[in-house]
Amino acid sequence: MHLTRIVLPAHAAADLAAFYGETLGLPVRLDGQTVHVRVGTTELVFEEGSPSTGAHHLAFTVPTGKLAAGKAWLQGRAPLLASGGKDEFEAPATWNARSVYFDGPEGSVLELIDRRGLDNAAAGAFSSADLLCVSEVGVAVPDVRAVAARLRAEAGLEAYGDEPEESFAAVGDVHGLLILVTPGRAWVPTKNRLVTAAVTFVEAQGGRSGTYTLASPSSLRLRDQDDLLISQGHGGRRASLA
Repeated sequence: MHLTRIVLPAHAAADLAAFYGETLGLPVRLDGQTVHVRVGTTELVFEEGSPSTGAHHLAFTVPTGKLAAGKAWLQGRAPLLASGGKDEFEAPATWNARSVYFDGPEGSVLELIDRRGLDNAAAGAFSSADLLCVSEVGVAVPDVRAVAARLRAEAGLEAYGDEPEESFAAVGDVHGLLILVTPGRAWVPTKNRLVTAAVTFVEAQGGRSGTYTLASPSSLRLRDQDDLLISQGHGGRRASLA
């Protein structure tokens, strides 16, 4: 599953634009109170609106073998998030991945992840171009197992790594994952940045085409390649949190 578009609420659009554009060096367009950020093959959209509590989580895939370079590139740009005296984290064996986490705007927990199962190695010094896509987005749901089971049955999306737990499930594949969590859980590696229950809209390629409610009104829209080309070309309708 490839995450092509993610729409999230924001408190201060200008601050988000400055972070993603100036700090991370990504292509950014500020349209009134809406920020559009291009992260490789993913478009992030932040819409300024009603304040929400809690923190977002997003993970950016980097080329295989470049995590150390990505960590060095981050230093001086954004504080790394540590736990237990370490700031690099090996994922469960079933994920075959390693991550560093860093501080994002509005308390968000952001992540660089080297997914070693992907054939995406790249030469050269690390830059913003090495943020290849958003490959994880966190979504708060009241019943993790029930939502994961419904996505498997209706959308054809499987649990990734391990079977869903009561408060956590990764759904999708090595290219893109919905991280389903219960409200009130803290995002790793922190103990105090709690999952936001804010509205989240995700558009992706993969699974069975359709729109699926995650936790009303948060939703997932799955599209096939032809449908995506139409929506991104002539007359595509803008997704909105409204």
